[in-house]
Amino acid sequence: MRFKTIFDTLTKRQASLALTQLCLDAVDAFPDLVRVVCTYEKWQLLILNYFRDRKTSGVVEGINNKARVITKRAYGLKTAASLWTRLILDLNRAKDIVVHTIAGLRESAAGFRAYFSMVCS
Repeated sequence: MRFKTIFDTLTKRQASLALTQLCLDAVDAFPDLVRVVCTYEKWQLLILNYFRDRKTSGVVEGINNKARVITKRAYGLKTAASLWTRLILDLNRAKDIVVHTIAGLRESAAGFRAYFSMVCS
């Protein structure tokens, strides 16, 4: 909860102090977190840049990760177009690229059934 409060409400300067104190408290309570604190110290300037505009590249990083996972598991994808299609499907955007909806397919099937029932009777 303390971590969320820091990222939701504080300015960059306040966050710097609060995160440093949080790191000290965390290491006091759990000495095994020293590596986490070292990682924070290494990336501190970039982490604190979030507080300037409160924007992240999380969405882009998520899409990049999804693309990497697809390329690792989909050996049969040979073209960029098929990779792009798979990425769109995996990002729950299938409705944007699927031409026929379930309702449309049912309507087509009903039309075929009606036509063939007239012809076959």
